[in-house]
Amino acid sequence: MSDYRRRTSEEVLRQIERLKKARHKIFLGAAAGVGKTYAMLREARSLRESGIDVVAGVIDTHGRQETAELLEGIELLPALEVPYNGIVRQELDVEAVLRRQPDVVLVDELAHQNPPGLRHEKRYEDVEEILAVGINVHSTLNVQHLQSLNDIVAQVTGVRVRETVPDSVVAEATELRLIDLAPDALVERLRQGKVYPAAEARRALENFFRIGNLTALRELALRTVADETESDLDDYMRLHHIEGPWQTKERVLVCVTAAPSGQVLIRRGYRMARRLKGDFLVATVQKPDRAPGLKEAQQRDLNLRLARELGATVIQEEDIDIARRLVAIAKEVRATQIILGESQRSRWEERLRGSIIERILRETRDADVLIIASRASR
Repeated sequence: MSDYRRRTSEEVLRQIERLKKARHKIFLGAAAGVGKTYAMLREARSLRESGIDVVAGVIDTHGRQETAELLEGIELLPALEVPYNGIVRQELDVEAVLRRQPDVVLVDELAHQNPPGLRHEKRYEDVEEILAVGINVHSTLNVQHLQSLNDIVAQVTGVRVRETVPDSVVAEATELRLIDLAPDALVERLRQGKVYPAAEARRALENFFRIGNLTALRELALRTVADETESDLDDYMRLHHIEGPWQTKERVLVCVTAAPSGQVLIRRGYRMARRLKGDFLVATVQKPDRAPGLKEAQQRDLNLRLARELGATVIQEEDIDIARRLVAIAKEVRATQIILGESQRSRWEERLRGSIIERILRETRDADVLIIASRASR
């Protein structure tokens, strides 16, 4: 099932039944230091005072005294000690959580990459296992770790984030709470040594934590929460048969090749489909008389794996005439938006073989065509 079409009443009811079993609340922020862990711990203390059994599965205070003080009085489960690269890392012990069976478990840094040898590669997968047995989870996440924003974050900040979380994890969360802090206030916290030690804070201020970067990340966080809130409202209105100005469904079709730039197009298409509340489709066409090399085949697989991770309907076909087939696919799926990458052919090659983009533009009548520049992949 695509995550980008409106769900039926039956699908919403099934999700409600699932949420009755376990709730996942994510404290989302624009960057480290905005107060996600602090907010999560404050709420945990309030829950404990109300008689809710809350335990901390894994918490990283980053040496912040205010945060450490909030952790006092909350049961901290023993960490799983894992030797890695000459040090012993403190990791979430999923088995300990399952044995303890609390009402709520606190899990910091949802995007964390687990060291080799643990039962899951990523911490969000640990959380999914815990939720599956009916234990509620409160977790923290920075917006730059969302898979669909990977390219735009790299373009804005100059840093390619390696630890990512599928957007479906956020979409399926019961509640998304934005922990917001103005960029200038966050910079002041850095200068006061409340986020990192002095030397590390200076480096951060000169690089990732520049005001422009923080402003852009803050906007991404605000948009993410706004998108999720609108989606929740749509579900509520449909569930309760409330009439509303339902928009005509958009269908975003991303056409990719076996080039690394295909991942940029796929993420761009995902964001567009999500913003438009439409369907998300990814199509690739290759010639039947041409066997791809190993590297090309591997890159195509990587592109299509990302598309599926982001919930796309993937279409793989063969045709001697690639442009003709892509136009036909667009008509068959009734695409309203078509996303193409900038041509990698030289002008001389286009004169000899023709331009796929020009043909699609010429032969497409009922869809808008967006051509993405290749600068993000250079």
